Amino acid sequence: MKILVTGAKGFVGTNLCVQLNNIKEGKARNYPVVIDEVFEYDIDSTPEELDRYCREADFVFNLAGVNRPENPEDFKKGNFGFASTLLNTLKKHGNACPVMLSSSIQATLIGRYAGHPYGESKKAGEELFFDYSKETGAKVLVYRFPNLFGKWCRPNYNSAVATFCNNIANDLPIQVNDASVDLELLYIDDLVEEMILALQGKEHHCEFDGVEAVGKENGRYCYVPTTFHATLGEVVDLLHQFSRLPQTLMIPEIPADSFAKRLFSTYLSYLPKEKAIFNLRMNEDRRGSFTELVHTPNCGQVSINISKPGITKGQHWHNSKWEMFIVVKGHGLIQMRKEGSDEVIEYEVSGDNIQSVVMLPGYTHNIINLSDTEDLVTVMYCNEIFNPNRPDTYFDPVK
Repeated sequence: MKILVTGAKGFVGTNLCVQLNNIKEGKARNYPVVIDEVFEYDIDSTPEELDRYCREADFVFNLAGVNRPENPEDFKKGNFGFASTLLNTLKKHGNACPVMLSSSIQATLIGRYAGHPYGESKKAGEELFFDYSKETGAKVLVYRFPNLFGKWCRPNYNSAVATFCNNIANDLPIQVNDASVDLELLYIDDLVEEMILALQGKEHHCEFDGVEAVGKENGRYCYVPTTFHATLGEVVDLLHQFSRLPQTLMIPEIPADSFAKRLFSTYLSYLPKEKAIFNLRMNEDRRGSFTELVHTPNCGQVSINISKPGITKGQHWHNSKWEMFIVVKGHGLIQMRKEGSDEVIEYEVSGDNIQSVVMLPGYTHNIINLSDTEDLVTVMYCNEIFNPNRPDTYFDPVK
């Protein structure tokens, strides 16, 4: 399959082309699609290239368009004019391959979108594509995208999320005129997944109830089913939480398939290189060091413990708190004894055979470095973040 992507250097085009090329090159083997070539067309491409691409393409993603021209009249030229050129070139070659159009929710021309030249140009482009389908019999997929966000989106252009991510990541000011404004948000990876489904003829169809897409098997339009609603204030609050990670070590709540998970990945993509690294507080003494790595709101913390040769650490127990010790370097011995009992349980551990040992509630425990020369390095998980006001930690030697 040969695929033409117009607007290939834009936000959506860049992400889509990267994944299409991953499939083409065998790097993304989880897709039942064979791609032989990806034609990437953009403003610096030649008419000759467009002519060849339209002759050979088996599927067209038309993502080309303008969002912020200097003159409002250029909306129609950029969003309608090029679409006409593209479709006429396909007709010239008798190529009735499927064609996807990237439109916008603003093409509904409802509410705050009414009368805007951008929405009107997008609506005109939609009708052009539908007429093309009637004339040629070609399959046309018209997607009305809401607000898009994700990696590589240009800040200070047409995405508030991109601007907020960029500015907060780079310690620049942001301006929120109305924190209560609700946004429908579509993540770039979800969009790309839908595009690859469209290649397979598995696109999702819909009709529109105002600005809301309503799934319908034979609907005139197409849509990405996975979108999220959040206010500007909610987006900004989350981004500020993310920005405090180097100070708090707190990994925010990012449930699987959530908006927060997608927004966190987006935020990280805007970090300057100097912020991709930050110092951790190493609590050091003659025995070695103990360093907290990450905290979580509901699932405790992860730390790393370094014990010098011959050193014993621990010698305490907990009522409810529990831990997992994972030796990743060195040779050690973990001992546990149930409070009130004389029986000592021992586990010899080594970084050569990585295992996890659970420190049981009600059992006093320790970890001993058995080496005379090598540090013992242990990753430690605890189900609670340490609270100095309620430490739940009681000294008692195992032996």
